[in-house]
This record gives sequence, C-alpha cells and structure tokens, in this order.
Amino acid sequence: MDTHNNHLLRPVEVLLVEDNPGDVRLIKEVFKEGKVLINMAVAKDGEEAIEKLKQGSAQAGGAQLPDIVLLDLNLPKKNGRDVLAEIKLDAGLRRIPVVILTGSKAEEDIVKTYELQGNCYITKPVDLDQFIRVIRDIENFWLTIVRLPGFRSGGKG
Repeated sequence: MDTHNNHLLRPVEVLLVEDNPGDVRLIKEVFKEGKVLINMAVAKDGEEAIEKLKQGSAQAGGAQLPDIVLLDLNLPKKNGRDVLAEIKLDAGLRRIPVVILTGSKAEEDIVKTYELQGNCYITKPVDLDQFIRVIRDIENFWLTIVRLPGFRSGGKG
C-alpha cells in the first residue's frame, strides 16, 4: 500500500516567520481550510525563528524541526536574509526548504535569496484574493507535490 497518496502519516510541520499579525491569521486560516494537515509554529521576528530552529535541532536529533520554513525578509531584531544565511550555514538545518514570502519586489532581495540558497522567492500580493491564491499554491506545490526530506504525506482524511 502506497501511503504517500493514501494517508497522512503525520502533519507537516511549518515554521512561519512573519511579524504581521494579519498575514499570520490569514495564512493560518487558508492552511486550515486546505487539504494538508499542518502544525504551524509562528516566530514574529528573526531572533525567535533562530531560537525555535535551534531548540528543534537540539531535541531528539532534530525530531522537532519544521519540514519547511515560510520566511518574511523584513523582520524586527534579525532580518530574513540573516535568518536564511544562518539556516543554510547550519549542518543540522540546511536541508529544510526555505520559502521566502515577502512584500519586497527588490531585485537585490531576489538575487540575495538565491545566493543564500533560498528555495524560492514569492512576493506577497496586495490583493486579498490573490494572496489567498498564493498561499493555496504554496500548499499545493510545497506540501503536496514536492517530496520534503524525510517526510511522506498524503492529505487530510
């Protein structure tokens, strides 16, 4: 029996690094309505994100690490570029896919993200319906189609 397509073995662990409470609420709501069971942890700044990742890495050989990180670039305390660099330089964290989800359309941010080995760069749409569509597309692609390291899932139900 191929469990990849039939049963969710465990929820997808997502770390959302976002300082805008409205965006956090919307992203959580869209994921809750989606077809993939998700456990979402939220970090409201870059320092909290690194702290959560380091704690997860230290517990049970990394058993508490997220399967994927959704990372804003413009964060208080430590910006997203610094968080991404720290993730990708850490042998225990570097395999975690990092999706940049930010309001910045700046070419230098896009280039820097890929130089730092970010997995993709998505600009948050201003329009609410388009923003919801982008979050659903992230779920459909990153949490349904893509095979994440050490993870097999199928969906809700």
